[in-house]
Amino acid sequence: MAMQASEIEKMIKDAFPDADITIEDLRGDGDHYGAIVTSKAFIGKSRVQQHQMVYAALQGKMGGDLHALALQTQVPDA
Repeated sequence: MAMQASEIEKMIKDAFPDADITIEDLRGDGDHYGAIVTSKAFIGKSRVQQHQMVYAALQGKMGGDLHALALQTQVPDA
C-alpha cells in the first residue's frame, strides 16, 4: 500500500513543527519519494542521527507502506 506525499509530510511536521519539508514522488508510483527536511532539531546532530530522527517520525512506515525515501536533512541557515 503506497503512501501519499501529504501523509509523509504530516508525519514529519508532527515530529518537527518548525521543519521546512519538500517531498517529491520520484517515480510517480507513491512508493519512491525524495525528501528534503530542514529543522532546528537537527542542530548538533550527525547526518545519521538526523536521518534516524526522520525515520522515527515515520513510525515504522519505512520498508512497508513507504518503500523508498531518498532523504536529505539539513539545519536552517543562521
